[in-house]
Formats: sequence, C-alpha cells, structure tokens
Amino acid sequence: MRTSRRFFLSGASALAATMLAGGASAQDVIGDILKSSGRGNWNDQFDARASQGGKVASTLPIVSLQTVAYTEQAIAQYQNIVAQGGWERVPDTKKLQLGVVDPDVVPLRRRLMISGDLAQSAGLSEAFDSYVDAAVKRFQARHGLPSDGTLGQYTYAAMNVSAQVRLGQLQTNLQRLNERAGTLGNRYVLVDIPGAQIEAVENDRVVLRHNAVVGKIDRQTPIVDSKINEIIVNPYWNAPVSIVRKDIIPLMRKDPNYLKDSKIRLFAPDGSEVDPLTVDWSTDDAAKYRFRQDPGAGNAMASVKINFPSPDGVYMHDTPQQSLFGKMMRFDSSGCVRVQNVRDLVTWILRDTPGWNRQHFEAAIKSGENIPVQVTNPVPVYFLYISAWSTGPGVVQFRDDIYGLDGANELQITSAL
Repeated sequence: MRTSRRFFLSGASALAATMLAGGASAQDVIGDILKSSGRGNWNDQFDARASQGGKVASTLPIVSLQTVAYTEQAIAQYQNIVAQGGWERVPDTKKLQLGVVDPDVVPLRRRLMISGDLAQSAGLSEAFDSYVDAAVKRFQARHGLPSDGTLGQYTYAAMNVSAQVRLGQLQTNLQRLNERAGTLGNRYVLVDIPGAQIEAVENDRVVLRHNAVVGKIDRQTPIVDSKINEIIVNPYWNAPVSIVRKDIIPLMRKDPNYLKDSKIRLFAPDGSEVDPLTVDWSTDDAAKYRFRQDPGAGNAMASVKINFPSPDGVYMHDTPQQSLFGKMMRFDSSGCVRVQNVRDLVTWILRDTPGWNRQHFEAAIKSGENIPVQVTNPVPVYFLYISAWSTGPGVVQFRDDIYGLDGANELQITSAL
C-alpha cells in the first residue's frame, strides 16, 4: 500500500510535464504505469468517504503539528507542479457528470491527474466514467464542496484557480498554522471562518464537527482567542447597533408592526419600555434604544447561546433558520457564528458542569425559561482564518478566500460568482 502511494505521488510530477507536452506521450507514460506491479488498487488509494490513510475525511484537527508537517509536504508538491508548468484550464461551459462522453473530459482528466485526484492508470479517454466520477468527488471534498461528482460553476471555479495561486495560498496559511500549532490546548473549539466549519477537539482528535454560518463579506466574523464561560438556555436576543441601523430601522419604515410581530421589545436607556409607535423611524434616533427579543421559537438565537469574552461582542448560537446549514456558501450572518446541531456541542462543553447532562439540558430548553449556566471548566475557543492545509500525504484542503485575506483576487471565488 505505501509503496503504491509513493509511486503514484512521485509519478504525478513527471506526468504533469509529459501531459503538457502532448497527449500521445502522456498515454505512453500511462501505459508504463499500467504495467507496473506496484501501482496499487484504485479503491485503496482514493475514497473521499474513507477516514484514514491519505483519504479526504479525517479526525486530524485543522491546526496541529501534524497538519504543519503535511502542509510543508504539500508546498513541496505544489512547487514541483508549478515548476512543471502547472495545469491547463478546464473548459467550464458544460455540465459534465457520470456517463457523459465529451472531448472536454480529456483536459478534466489531465487536471485531476496533476493534482493527484485521479490515478494515471485511468487514462485520457473522453468518457466521464466511474474513475473520473470518484476523482471529481475527491476534488470536491478537498475543496469543501458538495461531493456530487457533477461539474458546476463552483467546482469549475475551484478547479481553474492556478497552481501558482494555490501554492501561494498554502504558503500564506502555513504561516498561520505555525503560529498556532501546539498552542491551542488539549480541549478546545475551533471555528474555521473560510471553511464555515467548527471542530470540537480533544487530545489532538476531532470528536465533533459542525457546519457553521459565519459573517457576510461586509459583516465579517473576527479572529477570536477566548474561553467559553457561559451557556444561556432560551436566550434573550439583544440586537447589535449595527443590525438596528442596517436592518431593523429600515424594516420598521416599511412595516410598523415588525417589532411586535417579531416579539422584539424596545427599551430606553433608563430601562423603561418604549412603545414603537411613539418613535420617529424616519431618522436613526431609534439606535439609542435597546432592542430585546423574547425567548421562544422565533428568537434569532433559538434554543441556546454560547458566550465568551470578546472585544467584538460576537458569540455562537442556535438558529431557527436551519435550512442555512444546507447551503454550500454559508456566509450569511452579521459576524456571530450559527452552529448546526448546536445541542451536541453544548453537551460536550458542559460535560464537566455538574447537573448539566444532555437530559437536563433538553428539559431546560423545553421549559422555555431563560437560564444562564456558568461553565465549570471554561473551554478555549478560537475563530481562525485557515483557507489551505493538508491532513495527510496527497490530501490538500483548500477553501474559498471569502474575505480576501490571502492576498490573491483569484481566490475570492464565492464573491465573484
């Protein structure tokens, strides 16, 4: 198994140069590989759903000493790919998927071979066969895309980022990984902003992984280094001034009953409740009031809020809009982080807090009562911006540089589409 993987990876660079020189000579190289006794088994080497040994899915945390080492290996691999001329652009005008026979499948195969997603033994035919289907799914999994095997706009966009830009992305993120690897502790929560994903990590292993909804491009989720010290069951929601100005005031100008219908109450600076109908909504004067939404099914934070000290006032929470977690691009909040299956994460956070097992937690939610819970052993939480890393030999993960912090416009795929 190890011999076949080393053979495959070392052959990828040679094939990259040969393929760029011409299809016939590339086919000769493939012929030599097919005759090799050590070329291994496709299913052993490539399976986006498997969980170990060079496969895409992994329990290895994004930030660890191991990912640093693997990312350094990936940089060497991509330096070699760039030195050999990179990869050609894959034509992106057709919807390619399993069963299609089309000339554009040939450059697709070449692209997937160079990046290590498709074995050279698969050949350069025009058929989108099961080998190409598995390779596309592997590519999609490595780029945080739905692994459906279909070539659509987001897969094409990720595929046509140049090798040079990907190399730069890896180098930029290696610096970020080096700064934090080995410093996060034995038990922590990590929010990866570009990946819109959350990891609960214990003893260098991911024990829970959650989809997240993070900040929009114009309302970015900040970098955070803090400790989760409080869980609020059935929270009140106090609207930030930014949301009051950008969202609530314009909504009240259109619909005077918006606050009442949303169960949002208005309070003056002295704590007295204010009738929304007495406020002049044609100005921004309402921003001086406090907007508080009562607990309940329609509350913006739904069942639970995860608190920690933060200069930006951000937090993590549940949401009544569960459909957002099914979106491919989950950059839709005003800076705070919404957590899918948040009750699993909260149960893990409260593990050492006496009296707060899963059964009691669920009962507290059903009560509808606002209950603050102090976390006995505060859990470190980190919001980091990691858009490229590696979790194993040949497994290089890339995410869209949603906030443009990697310094390459070519990486802002989401905002460009």
